[in-house]
Amino acid sequence: MLIERTNKEIIIRLPSFVDTTGLQSLVDYLTYKEATSKSKATQSDVDALSQEVKKGWWAENRNRLVK
Repeated sequence: MLIERTNKEIIIRLPSFVDTTGLQSLVDYLTYKEATSKSKATQSDVDALSQEVKKGWWAENRNRLVK
């Protein structure tokens, strides 16, 4: 493995035999970190949004799931 830092990016080189399933999990995590790096949201903001989304999902899907 080789890690290289340039002025604009960090480049990670891995051998081709590395398991891509585990690598995808790492890439997903890094994508999340990049997307949230400038967020000013608090954990309570995230929790409130999560509850709001769950309520909306349940309202839309309840009839389909509960019979």
